[in-house]
Amino acid sequence: MTAFQQGRGDDELQAYAARVRSFLPRGLGGVAILALVLVFVYASVAYVPAGHVGVLTLFGRVTGDVLPEGTHFVNPFKANNTMSIRTQELKETASVPSDEGLVMTLDTSLLFRLSPEKAAEVFQKIGPNFVEVVVEPTLRSSIRSVTASHSANALYTGGREQVAQQIYTELASQLGSKGIEVQNILLRDIQLPQMLKSSIEAKQQAEQDALRMAFVLQKEKQEADRKRIEAQGIRDFQQTVSQGISQQLLEWKGIEATERLATSTNSKVVLIGNTKNGLPLILEPK
Repeated sequence: MTAFQQGRGDDELQAYAARVRSFLPRGLGGVAILALVLVFVYASVAYVPAGHVGVLTLFGRVTGDVLPEGTHFVNPFKANNTMSIRTQELKETASVPSDEGLVMTLDTSLLFRLSPEKAAEVFQKIGPNFVEVVVEPTLRSSIRSVTASHSANALYTGGREQVAQQIYTELASQLGSKGIEVQNILLRDIQLPQMLKSSIEAKQQAEQDALRMAFVLQKEKQEADRKRIEAQGIRDFQQTVSQGISQQLLEWKGIEATERLATSTNSKVVLIGNTKNGLPLILEPK
């Protein structure tokens, strides 16, 4: 190979390398742009799962926009914060006082959910952990304030529904203004001190015994009235019958019986009664 040919080959190699270098930045730039577009599109998609809402924030500021469940296209610079609007159950076991100062153990269940219309306000003013911040303390406070105005006997017996309704009303008033819907309050169990529980049960048993005795006395009184009315009816009947039977009627009935016996084909001996009553005397022959 001559020196001329060797120089020509080096020139062609350098030219090829220059062409490769010219295409390389342009290709990387296209990939970078495509990647940015994909990131932009991905950031513009906001997905909200079922039973949730999406609260949008822009650079940490709550915009007030609330997205329903589903897929949405939003400003890529906005962040989507999902919050559940499903019914939740909060169980609480608390030692509460009665109006007599007795301490009882009360098990409750609160059914509630986040109001979709106020999700942005709750996220901004309370935060996503609104259950621990607001719901739990309000439930404890409402239970204690309501039970303190009722006796232990009322909580243990028929007053439970009234207590539950008062707790519900107070919770609905306090939590409703904060964007939380109270659906129901359930009193699962009330545990009284054993001594008080025994006293209440003994009192209830005595009341039941008194009611049972009153029922027995009422029943006996009704039975006595029934027998008195029955005796009065029998006496009136006997009096009516005795007034309708006379001596002449008895004699006439005797004569009729004697005639029927005399015309009977059966073998018998008929003795006419004496003149006092005239009734027949029948002797069956053996």
